[in-house]
Amino acid sequence: MPAPTTSPAPAPVNSRSRVLIASLIGTTIEFYDFYIYATAAVLVFPTLFFPSSDPTTALLSSFAVFGAAMVARPIGAVVFGHLGDRLGRKGTLVASLLTMGIATFLIGVLPTYEQAGWIATALLVLMRLAQGFALGGEWSGAALVATENAPSDKRALYGTFPQLGAPLGFIIGNGLFLLIGALLPSAAGADPSQPSQAFLDWGWRVPFLFSAVMVAIGLWVRMRLVESTVFAKTREAGLVRKLPLATVFRSHWKQLVLGTFFMLATYVLFYLMTTFSLSYGRTPEDAAVPGLGYSYTTFVLMMIFGVLFFAVFTLVSGPLADKYGRRGTLILVTAGILVFGLVWVPLIGLGTLGVVLWLVLGFTLMGMTFGPMGALLPELFPTSVRYTGSGISYNVSSILGAAVAPFIAVALWEAGDGSPWLVGVYLSAMALLTLVALLLGKETKGVALDEGETADGSGADESATAKASP
Repeated sequence: MPAPTTSPAPAPVNSRSRVLIASLIGTTIEFYDFYIYATAAVLVFPTLFFPSSDPTTALLSSFAVFGAAMVARPIGAVVFGHLGDRLGRKGTLVASLLTMGIATFLIGVLPTYEQAGWIATALLVLMRLAQGFALGGEWSGAALVATENAPSDKRALYGTFPQLGAPLGFIIGNGLFLLIGALLPSAAGADPSQPSQAFLDWGWRVPFLFSAVMVAIGLWVRMRLVESTVFAKTREAGLVRKLPLATVFRSHWKQLVLGTFFMLATYVLFYLMTTFSLSYGRTPEDAAVPGLGYSYTTFVLMMIFGVLFFAVFTLVSGPLADKYGRRGTLILVTAGILVFGLVWVPLIGLGTLGVVLWLVLGFTLMGMTFGPMGALLPELFPTSVRYTGSGISYNVSSILGAAVAPFIAVALWEAGDGSPWLVGVYLSAMALLTLVALLLGKETKGVALDEGETADGSGADESATAKASP
């Protein structure tokens, strides 16, 4: 009798919960790292690593190191994108998370300028560059884990989970600094903006050291992933590129440019509502360049309230983008950002209620514009170059938007003699550039992530075809 035939075992797939948690945990750590550095850049780094008789110069020097990480991000996007498109998403994501975790932990054990002079500052810059390099491969990999494992009609919803890491990272990072400030109060009370000697000596280090715990959890989750079916099919079909970067620039340069400007307003809004607003909100009203005069604790609690809207509307944006399309949703939201930038001064002039409304509106718009990006940028590129293409667009935009936004905002704040009206105009101008890019772009809702297919599998997809390039 002939031996009975058996069907091959189905390839393992990632469960929905594993996909969502794996895409969320890495970006939560990414933004946690950003927020704790941004907070330390305002509270302690000017004193500990950038001593200067001019507080504004010290603050700008601290922000400059912050910007250095953004410059390193496109380099990380190229390196990790190459590995992700050549070898697979899983191993690349593990490597980027491990690199980021080691760099963040080491910041927590660095000597200060008083202890090691310029070497301490140089080491901080080096660690910040390492963070930026790692982060360059983190977001795009997390977005691909979410979207490549998502049902075709829920890609935008799945894509909001890596985006949700931003508000979660903010709450964890700033909440930890508030807790440490309460446990190590200065003579002025539990206010980290006037840190005690214990806070300056070792308290600020705790959030950086705590990142090791979060990274360990993230590694455990990501090690359990399997490659997405989309990438596995591309590899089996022999469509993996030897040089994904060359293919992207040769065949998909238009998508690179558009994707970069799609993200521009999002990045500028994000860093103005987090980094700049913290400096502006806590600067005394009688300072040389006056601010709002709130205590650190009060203003951060107001920000956390606003960030709750960030989280909610990040998730809300996914179903809207799945139903109405990414482009249409973002055009309306970007127009809202443009208007928002022009009403900063009237809102803030209403007092505390107006400041809270300013934060709520800013973070709501942030959620609505950031959420759909988790699906939009990956959908611009075919599977064989998706990690590289989406990562470069996302991270080059970080230079145009994030790296310079805090620096420009401080300069415009000074130019306005303490009024942020020029900062709002700057935001509106960046939103206008994004709006133009969206009007020039095409809708990606119906694009299939399988190489060479349309959403219904009936033929070649114009925006995702790159089979001719070696």
